Amino acid sequence: MTDLDAIVVGAGPNGLTAAVTLARAGLSVRVYEGAETVGGSARTAELTLPGFRHDPCSAVHPLGAGSPVLRRLGLEHFGLSWIHPELPMAHPFPDGPAAVLARTAGQTADSLGRDGATYRRLVEPFAGSWEDLAADVLRAPLASWPRRPLLYGRFGLLGGLPAAVLARAFSGQRGRGLVAGLAGHATAPLTSPMTSGVTLTFALAAHEVGWPIPSRGTQAIPNALAALLISLGGQVQTGHWVSSLGELPSARAYFFDTDPADAAAIAGSRLPWWYASLLHRYQHGPAVFKIDYALSGPVPWKSPEARRAGTVHLGPTMAEIGAALRSAQRGTEPRPPFLITAQPSLFDPGRAPAGSHVFWVYAQVPKGWGGDLTPAIERQIERFAPGFRDLVLARTVTGPASIAAGNPNNVGGDIAGGRCDGLRLVLRPVPWPVPYATPDPAIYLCSSATPPGPGVHGMCGYHAARTALRRVFRVPLPAELSLDEP
Repeated sequence: MTDLDAIVVGAGPNGLTAAVTLARAGLSVRVYEGAETVGGSARTAELTLPGFRHDPCSAVHPLGAGSPVLRRLGLEHFGLSWIHPELPMAHPFPDGPAAVLARTAGQTADSLGRDGATYRRLVEPFAGSWEDLAADVLRAPLASWPRRPLLYGRFGLLGGLPAAVLARAFSGQRGRGLVAGLAGHATAPLTSPMTSGVTLTFALAAHEVGWPIPSRGTQAIPNALAALLISLGGQVQTGHWVSSLGELPSARAYFFDTDPADAAAIAGSRLPWWYASLLHRYQHGPAVFKIDYALSGPVPWKSPEARRAGTVHLGPTMAEIGAALRSAQRGTEPRPPFLITAQPSLFDPGRAPAGSHVFWVYAQVPKGWGGDLTPAIERQIERFAPGFRDLVLARTVTGPASIAAGNPNNVGGDIAGGRCDGLRLVLRPVPWPVPYATPDPAIYLCSSATPPGPGVHGMCGYHAARTALRRVFRVPLPAELSLDEP
C-alpha cells in the first residue's frame, strides 16, 4: 500500500500541470513546493514600491495562451484572464518606422516594406493550424508520431535552420531584425540550429493566439492551476523544501519539476549511478540580467508603434542582436545588450498606482556573471526612449546570482532550464526518445529541462504525467486532455 498515487516536487507551471493531469485521471496527488507561494519563476510581487506589481521572471505568455493543454483546463474559471495589447510586439529602429509583430500576418508584412511578401510566404502555410502545430512542436520529437506529419515536416524544414540562415530570405534591416529579435528569446546564438523554429513559433503564436499578459500579473497562472488541482482533490504544500525521497510519504510515482541535478540528489540511490551522473553533468546556458522599474509615466518611446505594444525588442539590427547573443554565450559582457522589454501596465492599470507604470527588461549575460549591466541597459533604452531615466521612481536590479537564489531551477541565472544551442532544446536533459522517464519506473522528470523546454506552457508536466499514466497507473488519459487527434 502507498500513501498517495503521485507526488510532485516543485510547484511551477509544469509541476502543477502534471499534478492536474494526474488528478483529472482520478489519482491522489500532492505537490510540495519549497517557496511560500506556488509558481516557480511564474510569480508576481511588489519588487520596487508599494502598489507596483512586477513579474520577477516571465511576463508575456504567447505559449501560455497557446498551450494545447492549458487551453483545455478551463483556467478562466479559477481566476485567469488574458489581456491582449494592441500590438503583441514592436521592434523599433533609431531612424525610420518600426517592424511590428501584429495580430495578423498582413499587418506584420506591411511593416516590413519590401520584405512583406517574404514574410507572408513564410507564415501563410501554417495559418489556421496552431492547434495541430503547437501539439506537434511542443513535445519530445522522438516520443510519438506528430498529429499532422506533413505540416510538422514543413515546419521542421524551416524551423531546424539557424535564424541567421532564415534571415537571409529578407533583404532589409526590418525583416532581418524581426527574425533575429524573435530568435533572441532563446538563449542561443543566431547561428545555432533550430533557432528559426523559435522565430516561427513566436510569430505564428502572435497571429493565432496573441502575446497576452495575465490580468494582475503572471502569478495568476500558477494560482489558477493550484486552485484547479485543489478542486480535483489534490493537495499543495508550500514552504517545504524536499531533500530526499525518504522524507516524503510513499507514492506510486514521483515527479520532479526541478533542475536535473536536484532531481538526482533527491532520488538518491533510486537512480543508477550512470544516469544520475548524466543529470549532474547537465549543462546550463547563459544567464539574464533583469531590471524592474517603477515609473512616473509611460516609457517615452520615439516609435509610435512601441507605445502600442506589450513587448518591445531593442536591438535593433540582426548584426547587433547576433553580437550580443554571441557575447553571452562566450562569457563576455554584451556591448550593447539586446533587450527584451515589457510594459504590462499600459494595458492592465491594476499593475501600478494611477498614472504610474511598471516596466520589465532583461538582457542575456554569461552564466554566473557578476557585473552590473544597469548603465548599458539604460543607455540602450534611452537610445529609443529619450528621457526615460527622468521617469524612474525606483528600480530593482536582479543579476544572475539573485535570479538563481530566487529559484533553484535557474542555475547560474539561466532561466531557460538549460542550454538551448545545437539540439539541446529538444534532446534534453538526456538524448532519450521519452526523456520524462528515468531508469526507475516510478520517477519522472517534468521541468523545463525536458522538452519542449522553457516557457509557461505546462507541456513538460503534461507529457511526463501522460507517460506515467500509461506506464505506471495503466489509466487512460482523460479524453478532454488528449492531444492525439487533429
